[in-house]
Parts: sequence; structure tokens; C-alpha cells
Amino acid sequence: MFEQITPLILTYNEAPNIARTLARLSWAKRIVVIDSGSTDETLILLRGYPHVEVIHRPFTDFAAQCNFGLEQVRTPWVLSVDADYELSDGLVAEIGALADGGEVAGYQAQFIYRIYGRPLRGSLYPPRIVLYRRDKAQYHNEGHGHRVSVGGGIRPLQHVIYHDDRKPLARWFATQQRYAVEEARYLAETPADKLSRSDGIRRMAWLAPLGIVFYTLFFKGGILDGWPGWFYALQRLVAESLIALEIVERRLRFKSGAAKSTDTS
Repeated sequence: MFEQITPLILTYNEAPNIARTLARLSWAKRIVVIDSGSTDETLILLRGYPHVEVIHRPFTDFAAQCNFGLEQVRTPWVLSVDADYELSDGLVAEIGALADGGEVAGYQAQFIYRIYGRPLRGSLYPPRIVLYRRDKAQYHNEGHGHRVSVGGGIRPLQHVIYHDDRKPLARWFATQQRYAVEEARYLAETPADKLSRSDGIRRMAWLAPLGIVFYTLFFKGGILDGWPGWFYALQRLVAESLIALEIVERRLRFKSGAAKSTDTS
């Protein structure tokens, strides 16, 4: 099935990751990369892969970027790959052996989270639809991220993808600050009955930061992973604390504005 699939990757300063990602896609005849203005060595590295086509587009939001990418694909199937993903050997073989069944519109994969190459026993990273029919797919934004909607049946893949982001920690902090604003807006403005259980907890703005370290270290087994487990738990603590702070600030601003309105009436 390889000849019917085009991998699609979004990039922005992914020099620490992109070579590992592309190494698992050597089977692809064409890889579409949508770059939003990389200033590190990403574009130099991409030039070393003749089957990679880089298309430049200023970033507006993830859904728009992905939907633009879908328009550049000419094969019936798309493999959506983040620039810090590594397909396992088993998954590559599984994808190659898939039949193009008419009733299946997409396939969902599980992930193993890695910290500098060391796999964790568990993480909060959810399964994702990664392989789908191009004409059945449409992306939409959800919080700071994005999600693909696929019209048709979805089947699970048996093998995993590794997530291993090795960009500098300072870059991670800057990204999380931006994500926290978008995530807080999504949690605050989405009706409660439309939120998942985990998002409902995060919307409370106090329970998620308090419980996240315990959950990742003990429920997910991170305590047995040594320093990588602690690194991941502390990252999640910072991310959830930033979101909680944004939510609390929104509430304080709203109450302050309401109080001023009452005072002047």
C-alpha cells in the first residue's frame, strides 16, 4: 500500500528531530512538508532528502496548516506525521501490508513517549488517527492543538509510533506559554457537556496541577523510569499549571470587570 500513501509533516525549527522522523519514511515516493518559516537547520536537512517536497506557508493555526497540506497530496491516502514522531519497524511493515479496503477510511495508532530516546512506561499522549483517506478528512482546531475528522470507519493499528521531542527546553517553555492561552480559552468557552472528563477536570483550574505529578509518576509508572519519568512529570506539572493560571486569571478579570460595571451603574 506504500505507493498509495503520502506522508504529511508540519515543520518549524525541527532540526533536532526531523532526521529521525524521515529515516522511518524511506519507503515513501513523496513526502509533503509544510514549513512555516524555520530559521534553524531544518530546511538544510530537508534538502538532503530528494523525495521531500517543502512548501512554505506562514502559520495561522494548526488546522489551516494541515488542511492546506491535504490539498498538496496527490495520493488517496495521507500519513499524518509530526516532526518528532518515529514509526516503529513493526508499524512500517504493518502499513505496507494494509489492503485498500473500501469500508475503512482511517487507522488509529498508539504512542510510546520517549525522553531523549528512553521510552516511558506510560504517558498522557492519546491515540491518534494518523493514516486516512485524503478525500474523507478535514482538520479543525481544538484548544491549542488540532484534530482530524474522518468520514468513515476507523480501525486500530497494532504497532506503535514513538514520540520523542528533543528541541531545547527553552523552546518548550515558550511554546507552552502560548499553548496555555489557547487551551484556557478553549476550556473556558466550551460548554461543559461538550468537554471530555479530563478537560472537565482541567477546567476546574486547581485539581489537574495538584494531581498530575502523582498520576504520571504512580498511575502511569513514571517513578520506575528514573529521571526521564521525573522529567516528563515535571513538564506536565508546568504545562497544567500554566493552563490553570490562565483560567484563574480569566475569572479574575471577568469578576473585576463585573465589579467595575456595578460600581459605575
